[in-house]
Amino acid sequence: MNFNDSVTKNNLARSFSAECQAGARYQFMSKLAIADQQKFISDTLKTLAKNEMAHAKVFYDHIIKMNGGSVKNIPIEAGYPFDDPILKTSLMEESKIELAEGDNIYPSFARIARDEGFPEIAKSFELVAKVEKTHFRILNYLAKLYKANKMHKRSVATEWKCGNCGNVEISKQGWTTCPLCSMPSGYIIIDFEKEEKTDPNN
Repeated sequence: MNFNDSVTKNNLARSFSAECQAGARYQFMSKLAIADQQKFISDTLKTLAKNEMAHAKVFYDHIIKMNGGSVKNIPIEAGYPFDDPILKTSLMEESKIELAEGDNIYPSFARIARDEGFPEIAKSFELVAKVEKTHFRILNYLAKLYKANKMHKRSVATEWKCGNCGNVEISKQGWTTCPLCSMPSGYIIIDFEKEEKTDPNN
């Protein structure tokens, strides 16, 4: 199929727009986290924003490559969220978007691309979908902890590591200020994968 006549062309443009917007929203949310003294959440959101912009670049590059250069305009029609950014609710809402992209949207775009004869583009959609599902796990976990006011409280003793000085303490509750460098609890690093394995009901 000719790329310019394909559904895949529009799907790439839609995906580029979605990833750019996600990157922007995560940067907005990162500032909210800093205002709430949640340095770890802020840093995590900045990392997610960087990931989303990298995805946008992948989709952008496919469009350029398939056209042998620039494209003047690709009209697209799609819905994008514009919610009042409140950290407690935005984390969960963003996790739902990531899950939809990882489980449904990008796998569907991949199938269409493969059916239309664009296996390389299909592979990109599949790989991005895997990352988005990881983003869902991270955001969903943070959202639950933050909403329940359990960012630094656990039902079992766990390792609390300061992201500033590296100090480690083991207890059910993290410190209010680091015993070594006096940074607030928002600097505590949360190891998502380790916590999910050791205490999935936190």
